[in-house]
Amino acid sequence: MDVNTRAVRASRQVCPRVHIASAHVDAPPRSFARGHEARYRVIDMPSSSRTHGFNGYAVKFSPYFPQRIAIASAQNFGIIGNGAQIIADVDPTTGSLVEIARFPTRDGLYDCAWSEGHESVLVSACGDGSVKAWDVGGGPSANPLRSFHEHTHEVYGVSWNVAGGRDSFLSASWDDKIKLWTLDRPESIRTFAEHAYCVYAAEWSPHHADIFASASGDCLLKIWDVRQPHATLSVPVHDYEALCCDWNKWNDSVIATGSVDKTVKLWDIRNPSRELRTLVGHEYAVRRVKCSPHSESIVYTCSYDMSVAMWDTKAPGEPLLNRWTHHTEFAVGLDTSCLIDGLIASCGWDEMVHAWNTIDGSPPPAPGIRPPVGAPMAPPSSMGAQPHVPVR
Repeated sequence: MDVNTRAVRASRQVCPRVHIASAHVDAPPRSFARGHEARYRVIDMPSSSRTHGFNGYAVKFSPYFPQRIAIASAQNFGIIGNGAQIIADVDPTTGSLVEIARFPTRDGLYDCAWSEGHESVLVSACGDGSVKAWDVGGGPSANPLRSFHEHTHEVYGVSWNVAGGRDSFLSASWDDKIKLWTLDRPESIRTFAEHAYCVYAAEWSPHHADIFASASGDCLLKIWDVRQPHATLSVPVHDYEALCCDWNKWNDSVIATGSVDKTVKLWDIRNPSRELRTLVGHEYAVRRVKCSPHSESIVYTCSYDMSVAMWDTKAPGEPLLNRWTHHTEFAVGLDTSCLIDGLIASCGWDEMVHAWNTIDGSPPPAPGIRPPVGAPMAPPSSMGAQPHVPVR
């Protein structure tokens, strides 16, 4: 990686802090369920572990195993150095994350997504422009399963099709493009190239197998139908870069977007001339937004202000229900469990991964507390574990 590439990557990683100075805000700011077998119980404490030496970028719950979490991570805040795709299970007796597999890469990883068709397969978005597929049960010699190289800049987001096309997934890149893939083809099926700047996220609709949305640094939300030659809708959703989007799981016309302008906006794509509601409360850019799979009105967000928030989008008054400040650096990874109501996980540049239930009365993660430097995740098993790749 040359000096210019490092400089561009560094500026884009911290761009929310650069841009928000002038942003105007009008207002102030399935694994742990009780009743499951013992290994899937809700523990009486949050699960918190450290990805020692690697800064978290994304965290995703397995759609098959309630206790399993995937963490996409990078050294040196993703600016230079190696990456690691970490797979961990929560130990319900201690609350610790037990690493069961680690797949090293020669560049940072910025996102990951579990396969909807195979319980042990996932894909990662890599800083070298590649998309890598892994098999958790395959061991080091079998991984990566695939390595797709078509993007010309960093891949920043991946999304697996959940609505019927379970063998297909998307990649979103800083080369302004989105690509559609399947594991059984070495080349992409199609490239979508209508954004004018970095594409930070592409998310499949959970309702329609041919529909997806994308959020870009050109401030646009685009809706795509893979059966059509061009985007079916393009909406200027924010005045500053749109960093994330997510579909409402109960209403196929509603989508949430998050931005450098510190806000989350809800949109009805049938009438996108004006947002349904704006959620104000974060102090810096909103890095991820997740709509609850279990409630039509609940939305979760994480931000460069180091916090995670929970919102009720249909509340008649203040929509902010809760805010957690347990991270000590940018909170950039967030996910909701599709198996357990209220269970979420977050990760951040403080090398911490947290999982906790937001609705069952369990205590949240302790604010601002990290295990000591010598206390990384619990030791991995031999399955899929690999040594770190030396820094170039």
